[in-house]
Amino acid sequence: MSTEIPHPDPQPGVAERAIDAATDVSRTIGEVAGGLHAAVDRLTATIDEARKPGRPLATVAAITREAPLASLFVAFLFGIAVARRR
Repeated sequence: MSTEIPHPDPQPGVAERAIDAATDVSRTIGEVAGGLHAAVDRLTATIDEARKPGRPLATVAAITREAPLASLFVAFLFGIAVARRR
């Protein structure tokens, strides 16, 4: 008489492979999230730098506050010019 208990899983290791796959996906998501966070930080720093007085975004913001309709018209014309090139 044998005291061996038959293994209930027909394919041993399926659970381990599933756990490994989930771990790999989790690491990949973490790496992507870290890269995205770094990119957002760089973009935020660049925008903050461009908003300082005398810089491009500060100039555009000042012009837009003083002449909103003229700025809208210029943006519209710029959009048409870009759309026609494509």
